[in-house]
Amino acid sequence: MKPKGNITRCVGLLSLLIANLSISAQASVMLTVSKGFGMSLYASGLGDVKQMALGDKGTLFVGTGDTGHLMALVDENQDGRVDRRYVLDRHMKRPEALAFYQGDLYVAEDDKILKFLDIETRLKRPGRPKVVYSGLPPVEKGATRSMAFGPDGRLYLALGVPCNVCDARAPYGSILAIDPDTGNAEQVATGVRRVLGMDWSPDKQELWFGDNSREWMGDNLPADEINRLANPGEHFGFPYMHGESTREPSFKQPSQLNIRKPEYELPAHVSPAGVHFYRGESFPVKFRQQLFVAEHGSTNRSSKVGYQVVVLSLDGNRVTERTTLVSFLDGEFPVARPYALVTAPDGALYISDDLKGNIYRLYYKGLEAE
Repeated sequence: MKPKGNITRCVGLLSLLIANLSISAQASVMLTVSKGFGMSLYASGLGDVKQMALGDKGTLFVGTGDTGHLMALVDENQDGRVDRRYVLDRHMKRPEALAFYQGDLYVAEDDKILKFLDIETRLKRPGRPKVVYSGLPPVEKGATRSMAFGPDGRLYLALGVPCNVCDARAPYGSILAIDPDTGNAEQVATGVRRVLGMDWSPDKQELWFGDNSREWMGDNLPADEINRLANPGEHFGFPYMHGESTREPSFKQPSQLNIRKPEYELPAHVSPAGVHFYRGESFPVKFRQQLFVAEHGSTNRSSKVGYQVVVLSLDGNRVTERTTLVSFLDGEFPVARPYALVTAPDGALYISDDLKGNIYRLYYKGLEAE
């Protein structure tokens, strides 16, 4: 499906002024949310916050990029604002990808994946983590990572390529499914460029993920992608094909290679990051079990696009509508860069922001008919 010329917006967008508390000073942020929704500041001063993971007891774990901090955030009185934060490690190498599973926290750090055992009972003294997988390619510039546990109990790790466009050596440009007990790994997807978020559909339990297409082909090419993994081992085009039909001039597609086309084309340069099926019950029915995408925003386009959270409405596997729920772009001025999305225990949505170092809490407050 081609990107729509005009992004569908919820009726009656409201402008909100919310407090943005930074480490050094107090500032204000203008953002736009859809009618019936509210936004509050859940936590601030976190650095270049990337992925988040929610513990069984409601602890929100946060990884960062260059900052190198791994943190745990606790809302003790359940008022929608963090009361206590714990720094689990402050000297890691880009712990931007993390996942929580059966009481343990998993973190991709440099060339390995670490497991912090029974972490929610050890926030003050997490102890030495266990290495559950090693031999990853070391972190390089541009070689982003994201991680999540699948319904099969395996740990899925996406490894972005350290380039704009290149034929990178494996396992760069792929998604691995790792058995955390044995360390056995399967390459379930290849031909991806930069996957910053993934999730499984609630109905069919299929893996969906966003992929950031290459830069420097103009303002409107190539389209960014929303992909669905139907069968393990599928190739998604990079570096030979971008989006549905944009061929890469630098590399010729091998004749025997079958490329799976994206399920949906996003506009070029919006840079999908967090990809998350909303499983809460506090949002209106039309948003439940739909695909939420954090568009991280453009970096080298003549006018800015993205910097927003959108909802992709699904009819089976077909995207029928793309709706802006939150916009962090004030004209040409981005006030935040949404990165990851997590459904909170009360049905709100946590949104990490690696520009200001904040986590926002999006909640529904309206009384509109559903």
